[in-house]
Amino acid sequence: MPQIPIDFVLFALTLAGVALFHHHTLKVAVSGLAVIALYKVLLSPFREGAGLAGLGTHLVHEWVVIANLGLLLTGFALLARQFEESGVPEALPRVLPSGWGGGFALLGLVFVLSSFLDNIAAALIGATVAKIVFPSVHIGYLAAIVAASNAGGSGSVVGDTTTTMMWIDGVSPLDVTHAYVAAFPALAVCGFIAARQQHAHAPMRLAGDHAHAVDWGRIGVVAVLLGAALAANIGVNATAPDLANQFPVLGVALWAAILLTAAYRKPDWAVLPSAVTGAAFLLSLVLAASMMPVERLPAASWQTAFGLGFISAVFDNIPLTALALRQGGYDWGMLAYAVGYGGSMVWFGSSAGVAVTNVFPEGKSVAQWLRHGWHVALAYVIGFFILLGALGWQPHEPHRAPAAGAAGVEAH
Repeated sequence: MPQIPIDFVLFALTLAGVALFHHHTLKVAVSGLAVIALYKVLLSPFREGAGLAGLGTHLVHEWVVIANLGLLLTGFALLARQFEESGVPEALPRVLPSGWGGGFALLGLVFVLSSFLDNIAAALIGATVAKIVFPSVHIGYLAAIVAASNAGGSGSVVGDTTTTMMWIDGVSPLDVTHAYVAAFPALAVCGFIAARQQHAHAPMRLAGDHAHAVDWGRIGVVAVLLGAALAANIGVNATAPDLANQFPVLGVALWAAILLTAAYRKPDWAVLPSAVTGAAFLLSLVLAASMMPVERLPAASWQTAFGLGFISAVFDNIPLTALALRQGGYDWGMLAYAVGYGGSMVWFGSSAGVAVTNVFPEGKSVAQWLRHGWHVALAYVIGFFILLGALGWQPHEPHRAPAAGAAGVEAH
């Protein structure tokens, strides 16, 4: 029986600590990262080399993805508050269907937004609306918001970090679109159950007779911020994809737009401490995961893709996607659905989940997320096998020559 590397044991203990001590997640994540880094410096060389020099080279290799995620999580938190203060969420009960259909429609909106926006932004907009239109938000519905954002982004190269990584690496955008064959049924299953949960827990507020004032200036700011992020994503990947691996273009573009529009509608800087805390937690896990001695995934197959969906719930999907890209031979649409939607099964399994639980801290409990959000895993399985049954396993030939040496993590 092969011995489990100590690196994985330390990472597993970190994840267990996050699950058990959900009121101290940042301390656990940072402590786990520190212990893993110290162990690797002293006893287990990095892929890039041994000792402090190896750690330094590793950090240089990872800094773009870390910077991008940090800038996006904090920037989109400010964007979500601009949207909240615009007055639009209060007006939505007048246009959303009554009953549980209103909750389902909101999840559908998140799904659509995530298809052309970053899934963090889509999830935060959905969470912001939910906070306004429901007297209290059920944890199962929070899980569904995250699932809807990850499902919506799974078939679009501008909707999720992992699909953008595929695009940068040379995968055709058309090769991931069939992820929606799984994503739509997953949304239907998860959305129906979660909307019923939410309606039973706390129905949507009734629309009042008076019209809600909408601050169109703030809506304009939201549009500018989203437009800047979208334009940066599309522009850099279409014209200079190598730049996306060398500089956090997307995050910098978002923050440049925030600062440029600050004089017109001042951001609520008070949301930053919570957003920074959430970002530090996620980035600690992402960096720790990148240090794991995973050099190769099992042979590409639908069974491997299916399993990666469950692994993505606890092991960051960025290094998993990078390994799959280096290995080649995957059905990229199936993999995009698996690693994208699969992260929704646990609250810290995706950046969207971390962003949403910054707004609703009560969601930072693995036990409660699994107990009330069980339908996310059910929907994942149903969606996956609908895709497999409808289109089968369609592996693609490697789109570039294999890189020499050990696998690493690409970033966008």
